[in-house]
Amino acid sequence: MSVSIFDSFLTTQDMIAVFDDAAIVQAMLRFEQALAQAQAEAGLLAPETARAIAGVCSAQLYDIPAIVSAGRRAGSLAIPLVRELTRTVALYDAEAATRVHWGSTSQDVIDTAMVLATRDALQLLDDGLHNLCGHLLQLAEQHAGTPVLARTLMQPAQVSSFGFKAAGWLAPLVRARSRLRECAARALQLQLGGAVGTLSVMGEQGAAVAARMAASLGLKLAGAAWHTQRDEWVRLGLEVAVLTGSLGKIATDVSLMAQGEIGELAEPSGNGRGGSSAMPHKRNPVSAMIALAAATRTPQRGAALLASMGQEHERGLGNWQAELAEWPGLFLSAHGALQALNDAFAGLQVDPARMLRNIGALQGLVFAEAASAELAPAIGRPAAHALLETLSARAVASGRHLADELAEAIQADDALRGKTDPAALAALFDPATAAEPAKRLALQQLDSLRGDIAGLNATPYPHRTPA
Repeated sequence: MSVSIFDSFLTTQDMIAVFDDAAIVQAMLRFEQALAQAQAEAGLLAPETARAIAGVCSAQLYDIPAIVSAGRRAGSLAIPLVRELTRTVALYDAEAATRVHWGSTSQDVIDTAMVLATRDALQLLDDGLHNLCGHLLQLAEQHAGTPVLARTLMQPAQVSSFGFKAAGWLAPLVRARSRLRECAARALQLQLGGAVGTLSVMGEQGAAVAARMAASLGLKLAGAAWHTQRDEWVRLGLEVAVLTGSLGKIATDVSLMAQGEIGELAEPSGNGRGGSSAMPHKRNPVSAMIALAAATRTPQRGAALLASMGQEHERGLGNWQAELAEWPGLFLSAHGALQALNDAFAGLQVDPARMLRNIGALQGLVFAEAASAELAPAIGRPAAHALLETLSARAVASGRHLADELAEAIQADDALRGKTDPAALAALFDPATAAEPAKRLALQQLDSLRGDIAGLNATPYPHRTPA
């Protein structure tokens, strides 16, 4: 397929190649080859007829730009391709040429070709997810107890752990990898129905031909043609969209934590990566940028798939064609985001010291809730909350640490003096102690995720292209 220079900037050459014009045409020819061979096995064609058709089912034999141009005039890429295939077969066997594409229809060819291409696209996504999940698992394990600010509504909230945050990035990707496989198992199915889905031309042998074709192409055998029943197909596309949204969330967090004023993370640099044409000091998070740009484009594509589902009767008019046009873009964006984040996390620089400095710069305010909970048994929760609210405001105004304000307040209050444990209060303001709950949860979550990842890695991807 042809993509603009800016599209190619946000994806990968591997994914572009999957949906390239030549790749789609070759997949369509694989359909025609499999159809002829299956019909010969079912006794509908002579074996030599099937061989004559199969012998010229190579995209290299055809003028693909001319076929694409003719397809625009014909309203379907299959029409000029079948015409050229028929003409080429006739050069060697005039009788065999009369049996090209016999009993099939244009949508059978194109849908099956898109299924074959999508199978390869899903393999790329699965491989990319395998790598990114590995990076994130290692990161989360390494930093399970590393204190970091948790931020809500873009403001410092409490102390968490960086490992807990990384586990939160990892979990949706593990789920996405599993669900993409589940959806693929249902959606990667042969399309074969003939003109109106009834396989009428092939008569009683239609089901046998479909079964042989599905086996030959390594696809699921559909219960019936799904020309205008797009639920499983669209559901697969939407899972790709959800994956891309999850990648965008990770990219958002990385870009925010990589801001110079925050400085907790940094993408790899060197060899011109992340530089500026004007400012030599810049270190731009280009991987996060690419992933965010790809994720920004995805919701519209998912919505277009949903909008295309109301297809008329037995063949859609315009909506099926819109679906075809939108489909590759989902995978181009998803793989672009995946590859960008794999590049980032392969060399991501984590600065635990800066994370601690950012916590310390907040004068202990992020420990206010913990301090309130510690005082609640002595004076009640409402009074404790009100006191810490007052002390927090005082700390901000004075520039002092909240722990110092609290110590003075306790000494001045008969209800608190002698009823609090100074050592326990001091521990509340220790970032490592504050990160312990997050660490415990991270380790629990990672234990479960590690098992899920191992299970996925141990199971061969179930939809590989047959050799």
